[in-house]
Amino acid sequence: MKNNWRNCQLGEVLTFQRGFDITKKEQRDGPYQVFSSSGPKSTHADYKVKGPGVVIGRKGTLGSVFFTRDNYWPHDTTLWVKDFYGNDQKFAYYFTQTMGFEKLDVGAANPSLNRNHIHTIQVQYPPLLTQRKIAAILSAYDDLIENNLRRIKILEEMAQNLYREWFVKFRFPGHQHARFVDSPLGRIPEGWEAVTLGKLAIQIRDGVNPDSVDPETPYFGLEHLPRKSISLTEWGLACEVQSTKLLFKKNDILFGKIRPYFHKVGVAPLPGVCSSDTIVIRPRAADWFGLVLGCASSAEFVEHATATSQGTKMPRANWDILVNYQIPLPPQPILGQFNGFMSGIVNQLHNFVFRNQTLRRTRDLLLPRLISGEVDVSELDIAVPEEVSA
Repeated sequence: MKNNWRNCQLGEVLTFQRGFDITKKEQRDGPYQVFSSSGPKSTHADYKVKGPGVVIGRKGTLGSVFFTRDNYWPHDTTLWVKDFYGNDQKFAYYFTQTMGFEKLDVGAANPSLNRNHIHTIQVQYPPLLTQRKIAAILSAYDDLIENNLRRIKILEEMAQNLYREWFVKFRFPGHQHARFVDSPLGRIPEGWEAVTLGKLAIQIRDGVNPDSVDPETPYFGLEHLPRKSISLTEWGLACEVQSTKLLFKKNDILFGKIRPYFHKVGVAPLPGVCSSDTIVIRPRAADWFGLVLGCASSAEFVEHATATSQGTKMPRANWDILVNYQIPLPPQPILGQFNGFMSGIVNQLHNFVFRNQTLRRTRDLLLPRLISGEVDVSELDIAVPEEVSA
């Protein structure tokens, strides 16, 4: 019931403070995260604020909200909660996500948020026990999402290590009995062949206008391709973009060709359209999928793409050059066995991606309804911490 919720100004329940700048001279890498308006981007040897803490974007990326349990350094582009007034920190994190700070821009040239202004916003704030119950419900979803992300990371490391062991170090099953021979790649196992990437895969350049496809078609821009991760966990929609894009199928490999040193290479978890600044790579045969993926996402291949990229300010990888990159091709059944392992890993990665999508959607639907009191939690028997952490 909301009759015991407090009607007040935001500054009466949460006090925000501007973050701290770091000069290049002061920057020293260390164990503490530095939060900018777009999230934790670096680390520092020292911290400014003791955790747990809530940080919001003040300048540049407005309205972004971050939570940390550890001591941290909030950058000058952020505001951080200096005083929670005994309120639950995790609830404050969820509550501030519903404030619509991104709509309160007071900057002229650069988007900016004024802490004195947001302190005066009228809010309804629930009692502490209700805060804890709401935070517990939403945290359960976030904990499941985080657990799935850890599993994704483990699976990606398995895929990376498997490729390196079999195709870089040649420690494949039965390698103890292999005889090595000379090849353009150096010494490789007898029966293996040195081939070019172009023999195993092709570039797909199926251009399409976003207006001509279903508006709900998934869209992958370069901003959706994470660094050093083959799992594509987020995407937009075709209705949100303009200009010609590229069609791709599920399990096509998307390679970000602008500034290839960013190492943006992922496997499409579903069909869609992508930026024309992406190289869509498709294996010529199903059995070559694992090998092509392992190669295209390897550090060595990304380094080669970077070294052969064209352009100064915005270097671009060139598929016409990358097709000549040489790969060791094993005979069956080694190839089939490796492809089975890699395909299985990718299927598991896709499952975790879709689970997290469902969890996020459910959490995001619940968030405003819980924070507004539309969903009453007062009678729910939910285990919550007895005290707010310091």
